[in-house]
Amino acid sequence: MKLNLKQIPREKTISKKVFLEKYFKPQKPVVIERFIEDWPAYSKWNLEYFKNVAGDKEVPLYDDRPVKHDEGFNEPHAKMQMREYIDLLKSKPTKYRIFLWNLLKEVPKLQKDFKYPDFGLRLMKGLPMLFFGGSNSHTFMHYDIDLANIFHFHFEGQKQCILFPQSETPYLYKVPHSLITREDIDFSNPNLEKWPALKNAEGFIAQLEHGNVLYIPEGYWHHMKYITPGFSMSLRAIARRPKNFGKAVYNIVFMRYFDNIMRRWKGQKWIDWKNREAIKRTHQFSPQQQS
Repeated sequence: MKLNLKQIPREKTISKKVFLEKYFKPQKPVVIERFIEDWPAYSKWNLEYFKNVAGDKEVPLYDDRPVKHDEGFNEPHAKMQMREYIDLLKSKPTKYRIFLWNLLKEVPKLQKDFKYPDFGLRLMKGLPMLFFGGSNSHTFMHYDIDLANIFHFHFEGQKQCILFPQSETPYLYKVPHSLITREDIDFSNPNLEKWPALKNAEGFIAQLEHGNVLYIPEGYWHHMKYITPGFSMSLRAIARRPKNFGKAVYNIVFMRYFDNIMRRWKGQKWIDWKNREAIKRTHQFSPQQQS
């Protein structure tokens, strides 16, 4: 038995009016297949190009090791020069990913290679973020701290994206005081006997190719798996729905600091308690799944 996932709708291209009415207002995801072909980045950006223009930059790297109590919020697991990292991506599979790399800050001239598209939302122009990964590397299932509307522009390689709306949170084994689910769940091939509540969750899936744009609505959970080495860029717009905006403020102002304080105070016991609570709370909500 597999997860209950629908294919994300796809459009060849899209107008602002259609996007707002069909996807933004009802908060539904969409893949737009041919929206950025007039960008210089569409033809220029590949791994070798980034090796040339940013090869000497030191980049933060993340893998899929479990969260530890002595690691800070989004603290990298390693650092490497971009040219070394790209050579690694091309030579063999690696779990190392680049996560939230601000290209305007690191290589300002890259902003000439793309435009800020008019989807009818005010995009945050100071925060274009790049994400790189090797074959079979993946993120944990998570949602973003600011619950933003995300436009995910994919370039080299193939990437599998699994999404769930916030309405499905009770079935996902969410870890309390965090933005992630249990890290030992493989959402690309979950063990539904071990994690039975996942059978109730209804989500979406898509595979991204070069030039595709994925719209991820406010606060959607997302799990990204690199089928082949590649990279993407995300642009974002603040949450517009009052409930989501309120959650974003809570996460940024209180939640992450509270969690860091508890890690320092309780140590690994705090992490272990949160992981136990993820199972307990999920099965309390969905008691029929405990068998």
